[in-house]
Amino acid sequence: MRKEIVEYLNRNPQLHQFLREQPNWYRRLSRNPQDLQQLEISSMHYYKKTFPHQVEKFSNGVQMASMLMSMFQSMNN
Repeated sequence: MRKEIVEYLNRNPQLHQFLREQPNWYRRLSRNPQDLQQLEISSMHYYKKTFPHQVEKFSNGVQMASMLMSMFQSMNN
């Protein structure tokens, strides 16, 4: 693998960990160093850090808070 890619991966621990968990990316980057951006996108999907994942997580939190509020209100009545 090219030296600048190894250095970039060492600076980003999440990508480095993703590469260890998905060894097919190591081969892919060795053959096509320009696939680094695709690696980052795949990593974001794998760790669920995309915008839709964050919206879903927020929505679940709001839903949980709403359910707790309704539960507390029913206990007080």
